[in-house]
Amino acid sequence: MFLTNSLTGWEPHKQSKPIPFPELAQEHAEAEKVKQSSKIIVVIGNPPYNAFAGVSPEEELGLVDPYKKGLNRPVSEEGGWGIKKFNLDDLYVRFYRLAERKITEMSGKGVVSFISNFSYLSDPSFVVMRKRFLDEFDFLWFDCMNGDSRETGKLTPTGAPDPSVFSTEYNREGIRVGTAVCVMVRKESRAKPATVRFRQYWGVTKRQDLLHSLEHAPFDELYEPGNPNDKNRYSFRPENVSSAYMTWPKLTELCGAAPSNGLMEKRGGALISIDREALETRMRDYFDPDLTWEDYRARYKGLTEEQAGFNPVIARSKAISKEKYNPARIVKYAVRPFETRWCYYTQINPIWNRARPALWEQSFPGNAFVLSRTKPSKDPEGAPFYFCRILSDDHLLSPDASCFPIRLAPKGYKDDIERQQGSTVHMPLKANLSAAARGYLSAIGIDDPDTDENLDALVWLHSLAIGYSPAYLNENADGIRSDWPRLPFPSNKKLLVESASLGRHVAELLDTESQATGVTGGGDMEPVFLLTGVVQRVGGGQLDPNSGDLDVTAGWGHAGKDGVTMPARGAVRERLFTTEEKAAIAAAAKGRGIDAEKAAALVGPDTRDVYLNEHAFWKNVPASAWEFYIGGYQVIKKWLSYRERDLLGRAMKVEEVVEVTTMARRLTALVLLRPTLDDNYRKVKGSPFAWEQGSSVT
Repeated sequence: MFLTNSLTGWEPHKQSKPIPFPELAQEHAEAEKVKQSSKIIVVIGNPPYNAFAGVSPEEELGLVDPYKKGLNRPVSEEGGWGIKKFNLDDLYVRFYRLAERKITEMSGKGVVSFISNFSYLSDPSFVVMRKRFLDEFDFLWFDCMNGDSRETGKLTPTGAPDPSVFSTEYNREGIRVGTAVCVMVRKESRAKPATVRFRQYWGVTKRQDLLHSLEHAPFDELYEPGNPNDKNRYSFRPENVSSAYMTWPKLTELCGAAPSNGLMEKRGGALISIDREALETRMRDYFDPDLTWEDYRARYKGLTEEQAGFNPVIARSKAISKEKYNPARIVKYAVRPFETRWCYYTQINPIWNRARPALWEQSFPGNAFVLSRTKPSKDPEGAPFYFCRILSDDHLLSPDASCFPIRLAPKGYKDDIERQQGSTVHMPLKANLSAAARGYLSAIGIDDPDTDENLDALVWLHSLAIGYSPAYLNENADGIRSDWPRLPFPSNKKLLVESASLGRHVAELLDTESQATGVTGGGDMEPVFLLTGVVQRVGGGQLDPNSGDLDVTAGWGHAGKDGVTMPARGAVRERLFTTEEKAAIAAAAKGRGIDAEKAAALVGPDTRDVYLNEHAFWKNVPASAWEFYIGGYQVIKKWLSYRERDLLGRAMKVEEVVEVTTMARRLTALVLLRPTLDDNYRKVKGSPFAWEQGSSVT
């Protein structure tokens, strides 16, 4: 047994500095002799669980490059996977690559067995890594130990606590990430195709259950056969789509009009801004016929740069000839979940890369949208649904957000509203419901959803209630990953109205354009929310915006290629809840009929203090709110990445600082709503309507 750096010393190299202690020098030499000369046939270990943020030794450079081959190449090209962003920086990936290389490329036979982060089991980023394992090993066993704080909130599919396998009496939650145990065998005489076996463990006894399984014979009976293939990105998790799920209607079977994707700019952010005044100035100048092209180009970028299908000189000349600057076209714009900015809207082609006139037509006062996607591109994805009342971006959800309006206006309605500056326009609106959806409503006693605003949204609000249920997302994960989500509908009006009422609460919490009563204001606020996300100065005292206290300099984001903002590590302090914070959570749980143990699992074992800079922080952002994902984005962290001072060009405004507080409170409220959402899903699933299968509207 040697003390050594397991990632280096496998190839002969020049020692940079002598080791000053003879005993350590001897151990180092003997370890490298084994690494470089011995035929190793067993590699076992427990690799680190953190991402690597330092400078790699030269020997580690390029170690995981084989796992990146073709990842961001378009799917249309040979060997391409179309994965634009991937994360292979976790240290454990290097250990897998080293073990794979030693067993398959050097020894030719052997066994690899690790307990590690479980993200490689199905995360799209690891598709090439999984394919290599299938090519290089003959038999693969995977024991998924779950216990992840992001994907499942450390809850089992039935809502019971699901701590880490590393949980102990003194550290009940263990580590945050889910874990898996693998055993991969390479035989000297190869077996093709590779055999994959998979099983899952949940709950507080998982470690004992794993140990007891070793006594079972035949051992392989305890596993499900895996079916990794190119269509499921070689996922090691067996696909488990229930026959019931396949009878539920797809989201696209509910709508009368095809959903529209969000707007696509591709103009360097010239048409979108966090600051309304800056956008107004920029667009007023753009439409100013007295401002020469040379003068405009000297002031601005984005709309001045030539791109595919976009000649900036011709485009501006066309815009000036067809329209005047219209301040009413400066409208709110949802870029990402809870990330609301301003945009300037025009249908003059090709100012926007995709102006989506159908979406603009339906974004009138009083209307709202439920958003979803065809297939996910990120893992974890979180909820694949969103709700907003404003124009939205194509990438609000990853990879592409499709917008389902709740109501449909006739052509010209939006233009009439604009001409009359928002005054009432008497034109009939219609519920956006398919014939099958209308038939369902009629069957349970709702005959005319078009004439009642409380009825036209029932189907869509019910969809939100189901779509934010962790039980629904976990039980039907494989089906939800493969296509548009399918949703169960209740067999009676009472259940639908109750479910839609829950969905209305979800919508209120997601809607940045309205107060969430009791959570962000508009009534008596519960202590659990009053104590969540409170901005404070380190050491106490008043924050002074004029002294840089609202500058975001904690390293939340940086400029990437072509001006794309890339999230970074930032500064977060993990800590236990204070006595006051614990009492507030207990009171909130009691008021919702949740027991204390379940509440602790829901909200998280601890909380976060999230820093703007070295002087200021948001106190008490619970783990579950901090790690909340919607559409593939970690909500608060993504929002902060755009506010780094070097990117924003200024300090945050007071109202922006408050916005983080508001986000943390809304997300905490959504977390506390989960048991109720799960109960609702189970009621609906237990009494489903026999939906008439129809074609989707696309």
